[in-house]
Amino acid sequence: MEYHHISAERLTLGRVREIIGRGLKLALSDDARRRIVRCREYLDRKMEHPERPVYGVTTGFGSLCNISVGRDELTQLQRNLVMSHACGTGERVPSEIVRLILLFKIQSLSYGHSGVQLATVERLIDLFNADILPVVYQQGSLGASGDLAPLAHMSLPLLGLGEVECGGRVRPAAEVLAERGWEPVELQSKEGLALLNGTQFMSAYGVWSLLRAQRLSEWADRIGALSLDAFDGRIEPFCDAVHLVRGHRGQLSTARAFRRLLEGSELIAREKRHVQDPYSFRCIPQVHGASKDTIDYVASVLETEINSATDNPTVFPDDDAVVSAGNFHGQPIALAMDFLAIAVAELGNISERRTYQLISGSRGLPNFLVARPGLNSGFMIPQYTAASIVSQSKGLCMPASVDSIPSSQGQEDHVSMGSNAATKLARVVLNTERVLAIELMNAAQALEFRRPARTSKHLERLVADYRRRVPFVEDDRVMYPLIEASILFLREA
Repeated sequence: MEYHHISAERLTLGRVREIIGRGLKLALSDDARRRIVRCREYLDRKMEHPERPVYGVTTGFGSLCNISVGRDELTQLQRNLVMSHACGTGERVPSEIVRLILLFKIQSLSYGHSGVQLATVERLIDLFNADILPVVYQQGSLGASGDLAPLAHMSLPLLGLGEVECGGRVRPAAEVLAERGWEPVELQSKEGLALLNGTQFMSAYGVWSLLRAQRLSEWADRIGALSLDAFDGRIEPFCDAVHLVRGHRGQLSTARAFRRLLEGSELIAREKRHVQDPYSFRCIPQVHGASKDTIDYVASVLETEINSATDNPTVFPDDDAVVSAGNFHGQPIALAMDFLAIAVAELGNISERRTYQLISGSRGLPNFLVARPGLNSGFMIPQYTAASIVSQSKGLCMPASVDSIPSSQGQEDHVSMGSNAATKLARVVLNTERVLAIELMNAAQALEFRRPARTSKHLERLVADYRRRVPFVEDDRVMYPLIEASILFLREA
């Protein structure tokens, strides 16, 4: 059994992909254990001689921060916090994202600035390793005091409350804990706040979306290259000289990727009658490239976030300080996730335009890419579907981070809405995957009308693999299973 050891070493996005993709188990490094224990012991000593109230440790929460709580009530204070904040609603968070939430919460608590018990972190690791996933809901977080509602649902099973998904079934957490012989955790001072404060919900959605966006960016190039060749497009707009005089890194790398993908193509090399291609082909380096640069930027922001302590107050044993501040505020990643949603949506936007060009009856291709249009509607309606999805994504690109609704009697008077940015980003990613899958259907279909001429070896292999899942359409047939098969091809290939 292979383990990933939680430590102060930087957790890269590549490593996150490995942990989730390969099903690695988690374990605390010796250093992480020392950090957690040292911080907890410091906080316990601090509690023995409290000189002044400490927010969330000896006081209430939010606008109740000026109400002190007796020493004998501190455990109940933390338990009450978790129970009262579990106010999520809406759709359930997918299991693969819940696993990321657990991973990022464990990482954040491991730095020794949160004051949690070692037993609390170990129980979170137990849940992750046993694939016992708390039931969390998508709606309820303002993304400012951390992701309070969703992280409260994540935390309920620690107390033997709430529900978990285990073995494909949703069950009461108390039953599952009893079967494992696990006693509920008795929270100590500050622990409920450490669990609920933090950006792990929005970070998990952000990282899940980013990893998908990276793959979709690669697919957009492959599919775009196939569409360009099937459309009898020109390769000149992809030459280095054009992109070197502008200098954007993503633009240049896109142009070079297209030249590699199309190397050896009979179609791209043949003489062209037309002088120019439409923008959806000619400007692919500029559009795909800008999305690539955005993806790279957002990756740097999210990687910084998942390697951060984001609860409150922050405990500094070396400085003998417990500071109530605002690391839980999601603004740094809320802005980035809104930006990424736009960048990913644009990959879908230009993809739908290429699909439209392919079915338009231009450049010797038949109307709607069927041999007998009129009797057959062919690929008319998949373009409608793509257009509908693209329109929805445009609506979802309204930035969530520009909104703020004050809460907690005005104490929490500016919020990031990062959780909303994160969940709608995920929808945009899935939408763009569908739009690209529809373009691939059209590009592969169009290529057959260029035979016997062939595209590059790389793209011919791609089409051959694709044809094992999605057939050429001779006459009208039920199309939605082909769209679904095309989506799964992108996801699994």
